[in-house]
Amino acid sequence: MRLLLAALCGFVLDLLLGDPAWLTPAHPVVLMGKAVTALEKRLRALFPKTPQGEYRAGLALALLMSVGTFLLCKLTLRALDAISPALAFALEAIWCWQALAVKDLRVEAMRVQHALETEGLDAARRAVSRIVGRDTDELSAEGVARAAVETVAENFSDGVIAPLFWMLVGGAPLALCYKAVNTMDSMLGYKNARYLHFGRAPAKLDDAANFLPARLAALLLIAAAWLMGEDAASALRIWRRDRRKHASPNSAQCEAAMAGALGLRLGGPARYFGVRHEKPWLGDKRREIVPGDIRRACRLEYAGAALGLAALGALRMLLYAV
Repeated sequence: MRLLLAALCGFVLDLLLGDPAWLTPAHPVVLMGKAVTALEKRLRALFPKTPQGEYRAGLALALLMSVGTFLLCKLTLRALDAISPALAFALEAIWCWQALAVKDLRVEAMRVQHALETEGLDAARRAVSRIVGRDTDELSAEGVARAAVETVAENFSDGVIAPLFWMLVGGAPLALCYKAVNTMDSMLGYKNARYLHFGRAPAKLDDAANFLPARLAALLLIAAAWLMGEDAASALRIWRRDRRKHASPNSAQCEAAMAGALGLRLGGPARYFGVRHEKPWLGDKRREIVPGDIRRACRLEYAGAALGLAALGALRMLLYAV
């Protein structure tokens, strides 16, 4: 029961506070990023500079970061619990808060909409560059809006439902373990010369960690579409049709559901580091995308997050009772 209460407190803190700027230097994800950078340098020096050696170095990093994060958090909570259960609960609630990104995802996406509507295309490109990995300097207004909606959909899984799922399985230690896996994938999971072999193990681990949460997140978006008066039937139809179109087993799940719910076509070609990547389209183009669709996507994100907390919390209580 304490785990569920800590998750609930963390969820409420995230809705109220998001990620304050003053907390950024000590945020777990920032610290994880620094650890990944340091370990990459050391492990590359230890292993042979061959494809197999790079793969083994990446595998070692994936194991060190994931297992190390879990053990560090678990042992810290156990030691603190022996001193003060109240302090241990408070720390776990704070970690649960920091594992989630419900408010910040909406805040950053709405900055893009505000820029599109009031500040012009250049400002909108700068705003969307904060939340996407693709090149943004040549995006049209429609491309900027589409990128923002896609990011809300994708990060609904990575930043909301997946950490919430693992949090309600194993508390803050498992949620932060997931964040370590996700951070590694975002930093190393590129199919370029530098990371083709080194980043393979972290990317595969991220695929495994997101397999169930991504599908749950898509179903929650479909339920949220029904709750918020969007096109839930189309969301279900497009999800079933298009969810396997991307090379990654997870990345199209929520995007397909979002595309159907809003009646949009998402995805398509995008440029990363100056190279054009031909990605498939998801959904049917029933109309042109507009800036207001970003707000609609955020409404689905919030509704889906609330549904996810309720569903996963109820399941946790049921299992606890059994």
